[in-house]
Amino acid sequence: MTFKEYLKTRTFAIQAVIGVSIILLLGYLFMHWLTFTTDHGHEITVPDLRKLSEQEVEDKLDELNLEYVLLDTVDYNPGFPKFSVVEQDPTAGSKVKEGRKIYIKINSGTFVMVKMPNLIEKTYRQAVPTLKALGLQEGSIIYKPYLGKDMVLEMQLNGKKLKPGDQVLKSSKIDLVLGDGNVGFDDTQLDSIPATEPTTEPVTNE
Repeated sequence: MTFKEYLKTRTFAIQAVIGVSIILLLGYLFMHWLTFTTDHGHEITVPDLRKLSEQEVEDKLDELNLEYVLLDTVDYNPGFPKFSVVEQDPTAGSKVKEGRKIYIKINSGTFVMVKMPNLIEKTYRQAVPTLKALGLQEGSIIYKPYLGKDMVLEMQLNGKKLKPGDQVLKSSKIDLVLGDGNVGFDDTQLDSIPATEPTTEPVTNE
């Protein structure tokens, strides 16, 4: 039997079908293995969660098969919506594995109250760091005649005088009344001093 005649036999046809089937099966198994190994090392890009509500965070991370953990509520930041994400770890753009937990911190709903410190008779250079340490801001500076240069005479909020211990909202702007280093002197007092004319006595020759 020649080779050409063998190609026309039933035996060859069966063997050809079996061979093609084996090749297709091996190809399928190879592609399946390749997909598995690729997905096994697949990394997910962490989205930017800032300014999202907790519900929006949950929905977004569910789509990516990621989880979140609420760590804390931070002091109110006016640059972010109330009760929205202010910080996250890992940060946006980081590469993580499926199922990774993303840790978040939520913005408070409003500023907290703080007590006014006693800045009276302290210098301006001492007062400003004290305000900032409490989360307060420096407002306007008002000068009044006083011997102590840049010494705090009053603390004010929106024109209202404050006392040490008064409660104010964090981040409030505190105006400071400072001494200008000069003792007040009214020029009109000169007009009340009676003028005296020089007296002359006659000179006598003895």
